[in-house]
Amino acid sequence: MSSLLDQRPAPPAAGPPAVPAPPRRRTRTLALPEARWALASLVLFLTALPLDLFGAPAWSWVPLYAAVYLTGGWEPGWEGLKALKDKTLDVDLLMVVAALGAAAIGQVLDGALLIVIFATSGALEAVATARTADSVRGLLDLAPTTATRLLPGGGEEPVPAESLAIGDVIRVRPGERIGADGQVLDGASDIDQATITGEPLPVAKQAGDEVFAGTVNGTGALRVRVERDPSDSVIARIVKMVEEASETKAPTQLFIEKIEQRYSIGMVIATLGVFAVPLAFGGELRPALLRAMTFMIVASPCAVVLSTMPPLLSAIANAGRHGVLAKSAVVMERLGRIDAVALDKTGTLTEGTPRVTDICPAPGSGLDENALLALAAAAEHPSEHPLARAVVDAARERGLALVEPAGFASAPGAGVTATVEGRVVQVGSPARLASAAGSEAAGTVRALEERGRTAVLVLRDGAPAGALGVSDRLRPDARATVAALAGLTGRPPVLLTGDNERAARHLAAEAGITDVRAGLLPQDKAAAVQRWEAEGRRVLVVGDGVNDAPALAAAHAGIAMGKAGSDLALETADAVVVRGGLAPIPAVVDLSRKARRLVIQNLVIAGTFITALVAWDLIGTLPLPLGVAGHEGSTVVVGLNGLRLLRDAVWTDSSGQDTA
Repeated sequence: MSSLLDQRPAPPAAGPPAVPAPPRRRTRTLALPEARWALASLVLFLTALPLDLFGAPAWSWVPLYAAVYLTGGWEPGWEGLKALKDKTLDVDLLMVVAALGAAAIGQVLDGALLIVIFATSGALEAVATARTADSVRGLLDLAPTTATRLLPGGGEEPVPAESLAIGDVIRVRPGERIGADGQVLDGASDIDQATITGEPLPVAKQAGDEVFAGTVNGTGALRVRVERDPSDSVIARIVKMVEEASETKAPTQLFIEKIEQRYSIGMVIATLGVFAVPLAFGGELRPALLRAMTFMIVASPCAVVLSTMPPLLSAIANAGRHGVLAKSAVVMERLGRIDAVALDKTGTLTEGTPRVTDICPAPGSGLDENALLALAAAAEHPSEHPLARAVVDAARERGLALVEPAGFASAPGAGVTATVEGRVVQVGSPARLASAAGSEAAGTVRALEERGRTAVLVLRDGAPAGALGVSDRLRPDARATVAALAGLTGRPPVLLTGDNERAARHLAAEAGITDVRAGLLPQDKAAAVQRWEAEGRRVLVVGDGVNDAPALAAAHAGIAMGKAGSDLALETADAVVVRGGLAPIPAVVDLSRKARRLVIQNLVIAGTFITALVAWDLIGTLPLPLGVAGHEGSTVVVGLNGLRLLRDAVWTDSSGQDTA
């Protein structure tokens, strides 16, 4: 399993020495108590076995077997007793009882073998859980362990990043990872945010802009004021979200646990029947008890209980390593059931870094290109929408001074309103502002849209000031992703966008999408998704988590293209793509389907073993050691089968090719 630590850039050549910090490592197997107890019971068993088989005095091997029972069985036995106190019958307790029952009738070796194999399977389950946790913790390697804090009286000191507090000021040198979420106080640089937001290009940052822990500084030096506690940074929230996902249970697992108690009670009753019926017909005590103990072992649903969560948790961990964070096991199970896909345009199908290509002042407005752009940029400056950033970036590229706006307000899907130098400026969708813009502005909008541009109208005090043409670029992997999603669902994706029809169709054609729904407000997108859901479709909505929030919430499953710091993206969507563009989306859908297939495989394996062993024990004479090996072997098999999804080779490209 590769570590995200390998993706770190080389440390800068200059700067203060870093504070030593222990590297994050994969959990060692023997660091787990379950593994240590299993190893101890195995060593004791292997020491006692030859003494027993070659006729050594009983005093030399009986204490060793007793130690096997103690080291391998005390923990599950104790947990089982605590569960019994809460009126819950734990199958682990039944295994310990079966081992003690075997010892009581003289089958000390067979009972010890059961304990050893049982302890080993428990250790393997603990290792699987630890490996999943390691994959989650690997996300933390995105964040640096140290930062350079500036001292109030001058000077600086290297400190652990986790010790930073809100209000601290840190220096970020070229090539360094930013140590905390914060605001740039001074300096300018391009920040590589790909590991967090998935944006393929560095983002220009200057005083007043927000930056995020774990992102890589470019060639400029920055002073950054810490705005969030390290425990609440975007990286930390992402890790917490995945950790919470690992604690959830999918519907399949919940169903299995619901019937587990009834099954266990039924198994105990059946075991008593297997023991009592032969005695009622004159059978001998020892064979009847041995058969009953064997039945209890082979009928135990351990493998069934372990069939579901290892594949789903492994899939969550693998997806997290490759840039897709699923919020729960429920989400991971549901992603594989989708049969329709709806895609947003701006920031989803496109790179989300549109550029201003046309500046068209309105006749009679008294504005030239620079004045119109500066007016629009001043109003848009507080907005985080990609089109707003394009307008602001265009003004900065021309070196225009931006006036601080007042009374800023934003309406999703419509635009912004702000007061600039005492005049009310509206910047936004032509569909919402055209009624006040006049026929000349409408003609300008049509001309821009015919060239495939997204038109942005600018009004000043309700009168037309001009229009801007903005063009976004299709993500490089968009066409392949659309084809992969069409192959997975059996129908091509639909484009849902608030943009104009011409621009939407122009870009959709490049991506290979033919079904385009344009000019939609957020509620219109949600209504379209709700109609498809009512028709029986299971819709996956992919959006940027802002205007698409209602549709993300209405869908069978929602995936947000990661917008760092956007609580809406993290809270509304079921999963978040934090890096890798669009390609991880078909890959995670395919991974979910693999996990569901492995769950079914595991249930078939477990059911087959239980049925065959129970039938053998009831119809014939199943030796206890063979019953133990068959039962615990099936548990180990389904556990290891689920862990296959932790392998990097399982992660597929956007073609959905199965490598599992």
